[in-house]
Amino acid sequence: MSSPPNNDLLERLPGKVRAQFIQSSEVTELPFAEVLCEPGQPYKHVYFPLTAFISLMETVTHHPPLEVGLIGNEGMLGVTLILGVKEIPLHAVVQGPGTAYKMPVAKFRLALRDHPALLGLLNRYLFVTMAQLSQTTACTHFHEVEARLARWLLMTHDRAHANHFHLTHQYLADMLGVQRSAVTIAAGMLQQRNIINYTRGEINVLDRPRLEAVSCECYAAANADYAKQFV
Repeated sequence: MSSPPNNDLLERLPGKVRAQFIQSSEVTELPFAEVLCEPGQPYKHVYFPLTAFISLMETVTHHPPLEVGLIGNEGMLGVTLILGVKEIPLHAVVQGPGTAYKMPVAKFRLALRDHPALLGLLNRYLFVTMAQLSQTTACTHFHEVEARLARWLLMTHDRAHANHFHLTHQYLADMLGVQRSAVTIAAGMLQQRNIINYTRGEINVLDRPRLEAVSCECYAAANADYAKQFV
């Protein structure tokens, strides 16, 4: 029997604090493509994904959104609230449907006040998030499409907790900030080498070690940043 889903951040809290925090939240279903927040708007809830995962996207006028981050059960949506900032910095949309803990902002602020361990944990997570956003910026500018595609497939694979997930060519193109044809070519090369199988947006990861070898160093660097803070 598989273990029940959890959120890795919350699992790092002392048992009593974690139990109280979870009791103050609710488990909610997040359907694919649901918009959870928009830039410039105040947060209404924070989310700690269990089986769902969430894309963070930057938008520029006259261009499709560019994905700059991905949140699964290793993290949370709304961490910038610990800075006292009410407005949302990025567009957040559900990329992988599933469940998450959901908590109103007012309750979250009370939890931060009452539990220093929670604040300390989220300070470290905010540092990791900032480092990963910077890494993504450099990756987008310097690395080839195939390596970047491999990186995002690995990130999605980690958060989907399954070898199979759904990502269309157009969606991947928008997320990577490239033409659809570039994704088609890069995905085709991965498929020819039997690293993935990709049909009508349905992706199966066939050989994860080789996918890691194709990816740029940004994937390993992001994981190392997380590990340093949460050993």
